[in-house]
Amino acid sequence: MNQQFLKEIEKGSKSALVKKRIITHYIYNGSSTIPDLSKELDLSVPTVTKFIGEMCDDGYINDYGKLETSGGRHPNLYGLNPESGYFLGVDIKRFAVNIGLINFKGDMVELKMNIPYKFENSIEGMNELCKHILNFIKKLTINKEKILNINVNVSGRVNPESGYSFSQFNFEERPLADVLSEKLGYKVTIDNDTRAMTYGEYMQGCVKGEKDIIFVNVSWGVGIGIIIDGKIYTGKSGFSGEFGHMSAYDNEIICHCGKKGCLETEASGSALHRILLE
Repeated sequence: MNQQFLKEIEKGSKSALVKKRIITHYIYNGSSTIPDLSKELDLSVPTVTKFIGEMCDDGYINDYGKLETSGGRHPNLYGLNPESGYFLGVDIKRFAVNIGLINFKGDMVELKMNIPYKFENSIEGMNELCKHILNFIKKLTINKEKILNINVNVSGRVNPESGYSFSQFNFEERPLADVLSEKLGYKVTIDNDTRAMTYGEYMQGCVKGEKDIIFVNVSWGVGIGIIIDGKIYTGKSGFSGEFGHMSAYDNEIICHCGKKGCLETEASGSALHRILLE
């Protein structure tokens, strides 16, 4: 994929944003004809034809041939070219890390689950994570230059827009996304782990097709992901869903966030671990 196109999207280029709408439509709805796409996006047929032609030339979209119809002219069916780009997802657990690669259509290409990794909120822990990611990439048989983005799921307070993590790997006065980009050599974005899980279930899981979702993640901690009208809700500061840090108990147990009585102190994997040790 042309990296210039991604830069144009970031800058807000009008033509690039229209192309982004077309790509987004194909991601959510699959292949379609130009007349159908024109109707769905409320764009003229000539406009859609122009952009589809450009995107075919650039390799983002494939012409899958004539669509069989009952009568009249058979329109061409267009859809995403799965090999035009790839995305890497990194899911950090307490004692393991999961890494997966999907193609431009969202199909899983490579998946490595439960890679041994003991999470430590330290520079050493972050460097160890980067080693696992680079080792995964090294073994891939695809063209590495086609990896467009790496998204790292981080627990706690994460602002995906600014790239800052305020709970984990917060060692520098720079966005964690920028730090990881330098270490890995690829564009990196970050998001809260529960929000990422919520989006995954929305796109491919048990709530696919639903528009309003509340997803509860009970793991080492506790979090909530929210989707409203088909869009991830991040809140004003990007920290929505920190359900585990609501004051729920009248106890003297200090949560890792520094407060006492948080829900996580009694109802989470970390709480169970503490109880077993006691």
